[in-house]
Amino acid sequence: MNKILFAASECVPFVKTGGLADVCGALPKEFSKEYFDVRVVLPYYTFIPEKYKKDFKFLTSFQMNMGPLVGTKYVGVFEYELDGVKFYFIDNHDYFDCFYPYSEDRWDLEKFIFFDKAVLSMLPLIGFQPNLIHCHDWQTGFIPVYLKNDFQGDQFFWGMKSVMTIHNLKFQGMWDTKTVAGISGLSMNLFTPDKLEYKKCGNMLKGGLVYADYITTVSSTYCEEIQMPYYGEGLDGLLRARHYDMQGIVNGIDNDLYNPATDEKIYKNFDIKTFRKNKKINKTKIQADLGLEVDSKKYMIGLISRLTDQKGLDLINYCIEGIVDDFTQLVVIGTGESKYENMFRHYAWKYPEKISANICYDDNLAHKLYAAADAFLMPSRFEPCGLTQLISFRYGTVPIVRETGGLSDTVEAYNEYMKTGDGFSFANYNGDELLNTVNYSKYIYFEKKAQWNKMIERGMSKNYSWSVQKEKYENIYNYLIG
Repeated sequence: MNKILFAASECVPFVKTGGLADVCGALPKEFSKEYFDVRVVLPYYTFIPEKYKKDFKFLTSFQMNMGPLVGTKYVGVFEYELDGVKFYFIDNHDYFDCFYPYSEDRWDLEKFIFFDKAVLSMLPLIGFQPNLIHCHDWQTGFIPVYLKNDFQGDQFFWGMKSVMTIHNLKFQGMWDTKTVAGISGLSMNLFTPDKLEYKKCGNMLKGGLVYADYITTVSSTYCEEIQMPYYGEGLDGLLRARHYDMQGIVNGIDNDLYNPATDEKIYKNFDIKTFRKNKKINKTKIQADLGLEVDSKKYMIGLISRLTDQKGLDLINYCIEGIVDDFTQLVVIGTGESKYENMFRHYAWKYPEKISANICYDDNLAHKLYAAADAFLMPSRFEPCGLTQLISFRYGTVPIVRETGGLSDTVEAYNEYMKTGDGFSFANYNGDELLNTVNYSKYIYFEKKAQWNKMIERGMSKNYSWSVQKEKYENIYNYLIG
């Protein structure tokens, strides 16, 4: 049996800020228990819901040496089982007593370097010897570094492999080399341009990409894009050098969690046979709840997103008054940069019957919007994978996206003449192109409703469940483990 350990900074249902948590929560439970023993390790944040924490089981504790800037630190290890998967939690209140998993860069760097070393240090003590450690994003980037350097003196770790998954290359975990070396205890000989150093900084993600046995990203197109300077965030040369050891695998979603036929969070359940009638009920209910004009004939566009530059919100700012005409409504759910939060608040104040700005993340409201909206807007500057468009398909909501990364891989542009496609897309990062694409979607919605409904059927018929995608990870694990 192959033993796999997932290491991540977040994972549903314990902690979530983005799609990384969905992946680490859904994927491990999909593997066959007959062939794979997959476990997950996370930081023990104090804000993890009490309903889980109260059943955590203490396993062990020990003192661990870090670098000279940190010294010796306490490490506690707790265990919890959910859906047949064992979860381990690394405890240290100095680092993980918080209300949110991330804070300022220097402190985050220290606490995740601590986490990375603690993950490896705990393994002999808890009696779990994984064949492979699957690391996710920069927060776990030093696990492959420690594994191939400091821990090779212990026979327990010989032959242990690692995979590094890039969920978003933009975030890399960087600070000056002396500080990173002083925190981590790693030799200064490793802080060179061919290893951990980038622009005179120690770079955690770069370390993971250099030392991991294999690299994955969360879509095929993003895998190609990040090997070019525009998307490569300064690491495109390294990624081109490793392209034979890298592949893109589109993320999956939990089809049980996102199922309009059984979802208890939406107003009226529906499936591919009943969406024509019941999506309208969801729309009028959410219109009433949010104070919008109640009219099932309005074209409702949804947007659920982190409110950041990456998500193309400057394009929306450019053309929002053209998007929201007398026949169209826009519902926004999300938090992020204050300039975008205030932008949506302003337009919701200006057009209260057309725009609803919900500057928060409310999972119940999000499910309701997926079920109610006619279209979903994702004009991203870059998008490693994106889960919103996959969930939208499930709920009969048509995505409007920019052709980049995972959006390009998952949304087939509608062709009016061939009668193919399941969404709308535009290529150039341009506000006029976005507005033209939205207006074209309105034309199809109002004037060619039969074709619109066929698009919905094609989208709802797609299968992006993890049961399909997990086989690609299984092939990588088997290849590396042999």
